Amino acid sequence: MKEVKELTWKYVIHYATKGNLAPDRRVEKTPEEWKEILSPQQFKITRLKGTESPHSGALCSIYEPGKYACVCCHTLLFDSGLKFESGTGWPSFTQPIAHNAIKYEKDSSFGMIRVEVLCNTCDAHLGHIFPDGPAPSGLRYCVNSESLILETDIS
Repeated sequence: MKEVKELTWKYVIHYATKGNLAPDRRVEKTPEEWKEILSPQQFKITRLKGTESPHSGALCSIYEPGKYACVCCHTLLFDSGLKFESGTGWPSFTQPIAHNAIKYEKDSSFGMIRVEVLCNTCDAHLGHIFPDGPAPSGLRYCVNSESLILETDIS
């Protein structure tokens, strides 16, 4: 499937079922190494596929310019210009910075079928993606605040 300028639900499902794009680089660490650099909450969310309570994350209501990176490996994932208020209680974005920044996997936990989003560089769990976002893409990347860091000094 050719790469397109803007991802749509069709492409997300394709990546989740047929395979993801290759990342620019890979970062792999043992659980012990991750525990040394992450807080207990960050480790639970990113390495054990946990979630934070809605409206509890520090980045939920921040809309200042910058780029959001993976808390584990610092790969740039989302631009603040594509963040929007979804009313869900988690930071929400319409597109990733690059198509290969995010990995998509089918998630059938908790008796439902969803698409999980992970950092494609280090496999950190970020959250899930849904086809109920704003136009034009219709995508909503619903991301745990604890899985991100906001970098405001990047141009």
